[in-house]
Amino acid sequence: MADQADNRAPYAQIAAHYAELITSGDLQPGTLLPSIKTLSQEWSVSTATAEKALRKLRNEGLVRGIHGIGTEVLDRPAPMSSGAQRQDRGRSTGSSWGSGERSDSHQASVVSAPAEVAQALDIKPGSKVIRRSRVYRDRHGIVAHSTSWIPAQYGELIPQLAKSERLSGGTSLQLIAQVTGRPITHRFDTASARLLTREDAELLELDPAKAPKKPVVVMTAKFVDSEGAVVEYGVDLGGPGRTWQTDSEVTQ
Repeated sequence: MADQADNRAPYAQIAAHYAELITSGDLQPGTLLPSIKTLSQEWSVSTATAEKALRKLRNEGLVRGIHGIGTEVLDRPAPMSSGAQRQDRGRSTGSSWGSGERSDSHQASVVSAPAEVAQALDIKPGSKVIRRSRVYRDRHGIVAHSTSWIPAQYGELIPQLAKSERLSGGTSLQLIAQVTGRPITHRFDTASARLLTREDAELLELDPAKAPKKPVVVMTAKFVDSEGAVVEYGVDLGGPGRTWQTDSEVTQ
């Protein structure tokens, strides 16, 4: 059952498979997942690997274990992903989308760089930049509003960067690396939280007068190529109620 093009560990592939079914709504809350023994047989893995896959789903808050009954699907929004995580996911699985996600509202235009963006891209304030934005959704609603800021010279090399449509042939970073011959070698990430501004509320398709008062997660990622040029600055604004989490292997 595992995808041969997926280079993740078997337990991670199993967990990703069920995470996709859960977040897409194909597995409804209250549904019981297959037992460890059944997973082991269906995926041709050891029971230890099957158990590790279920543990990963529990750690992600997608399921819970009920003693004497099994593993039950929970109903809660999946965490948001940062641009950096999307880059990592695309590199390992071929798709930057999270489980059950889709994207829409793709918009692009050439604008003058705001001060924060100019500083991140190491250019003069007011310089021309390409602003690309899109909305990521799952069955619970908006996961995140994502904006990519790209120096305008890359639009001259790759005209589709400035078009209001989903990119073809790769991500913006992949397309830029292909054209320039300079791979992305460094990435700088930040995570913070803030109360919604009026502009934030509009980006998340909320009524500013009725926007939640709780903070939302804001993730940024700055991507640098092999010659030290900053080629993209991304800002992800999490939807209300979305958290952010990361998953790392720890070796000793």
